[in-house]
Amino acid sequence: MGGSQYDDDWVLPSADITLVLVGKLGYGKSATGNSILGREAFVSEYSHASVTNTCQLGSTTLKDGRTINVIDTPGLFDMSITSDEAGKEIVKCMNMAKDGIHAVLMVFSATSRFSREDASTVETIKVFFGERIVDHMILVFTYGDLVGESKLKKMLNNAPEYLQNVVELCQNRVVVFDNVTEDRRLQAQQLDKLLDVVDSVCAKNGGKPFSDQMFTSIKEVHDREKEVHTSGYSDEQISELKKEIHRTRDEQLAHITNMVEEKLNCTVEKLQQQLMEEQNARLEAEKVAYEARLKSEAEIQKLKESLKKAQMENDEFRRMAQSQGSKCAIL
Repeated sequence: MGGSQYDDDWVLPSADITLVLVGKLGYGKSATGNSILGREAFVSEYSHASVTNTCQLGSTTLKDGRTINVIDTPGLFDMSITSDEAGKEIVKCMNMAKDGIHAVLMVFSATSRFSREDASTVETIKVFFGERIVDHMILVFTYGDLVGESKLKKMLNNAPEYLQNVVELCQNRVVVFDNVTEDRRLQAQQLDKLLDVVDSVCAKNGGKPFSDQMFTSIKEVHDREKEVHTSGYSDEQISELKKEIHRTRDEQLAHITNMVEEKLNCTVEKLQQQLMEEQNARLEAEKVAYEARLKSEAEIQKLKESLKKAQMENDEFRRMAQSQGSKCAIL
């Protein structure tokens, strides 16, 4: 492809279901992908460094004959990744899922505190793909072996408002995953539960995957590549046409990458501003609390001094009373 960052011979299998895994480092995103596929398709390690450096695709055939494609993404929302890298990876993900995304699996750890930063990842995806992407979102909480479904339900009922808002946004589409168990029956049960939720998402969206203008542009390029091989051109003509298509594809993908970067940068700026406002509000609240504590301590000190003074006056009064009593006895 003359220096293109995308593989010439890469072809997406004929897919019935396409899932995209999104999650921060350490939340078990790649392990979840492996559980869905039933094999070690993605590198998954307990590590402080991300082991998934670029988007990867794994596929398998379900019992009902459908093909399920799982796209594992790098830590798009980790602080170590730049907007440029995130933009390229999102575009590569879209290139892999050129026919659209049936469900986005937002992977979180059930053993970690769900923070405002976690909630902001959902907002970031909404900003980039648009509001309609929430219709395809499913929340997957890992470490089900340590938490369990009933305990997670209680945790969600008592969760902070921002987590409850995310659950409500996804219309209570929540799945618990145990990526450690070797129990085949349990593995099959949790996969069936996930697929039931995926099927409900597909049904709600009329069987159509999520797609937008950028997906459409990528699909048009792939369709042109298919036409070249079935049009009856000579090898020389096919070679020239492929060069032109590759050049066009690279230009389109570069343009889309720039669009992604701009959106991500705007989102980052917005989130940084929001974080700064929250930090300032917290600092102000801490200042007010500190001043209140100082005032309270000062008032307590005054009360202690008043009490001490009253005690001393009481002791002095008793001594005087005793002294007067002794004089009366002598008289």
